[in-house]
Amino acid sequence: MIRIDRDSPGRGDVQQLLTDHLADMFATSPAESVHALDSAALAGPAITFWTAREDAQVLGCGALKELQRGQGEIKSMRTAPHARGRGIASLLLAHILAQARLGGYDRLYLETGSQDFFAPARRLYQRHGFSICPPFADYGDDPNSVYMSLALDPGRT
Repeated sequence: MIRIDRDSPGRGDVQQLLTDHLADMFATSPAESVHALDSAALAGPAITFWTAREDAQVLGCGALKELQRGQGEIKSMRTAPHARGRGIASLLLAHILAQARLGGYDRLYLETGSQDFFAPARRLYQRHGFSICPPFADYGDDPNSVYMSLALDPGRT
């Protein structure tokens, strides 16, 4: 059974997942276009972090960063290589969207890459209702980034 729970980005197996995530980001994007967070940043007070696990094995992770009241940003969505193709990212994203609605968020944003490597991520977000938007928060125009947003109905789970 797959469980999604709040977790610590500092756990050893989670740190490895995040280290691999950052390595992929730096391998596919110029350094100035990498916006992924490390485990210390993901432990910040404005961020809620979740993992998907089966038994004790980590399958993936994702986070929600509060930008301002009612608005948040999806961060650090990652599926472990051994768990890809099982719908883990969809489960995590659906969980994060439900938690955001329960938390009173009315809009979520995210930044992902524009390169082919990120095409599956862009398709995932589009399937869940996200659409392309202009840069948000502290982001600027960047040909290596795609910005997306989703209006939420806070009462709907």
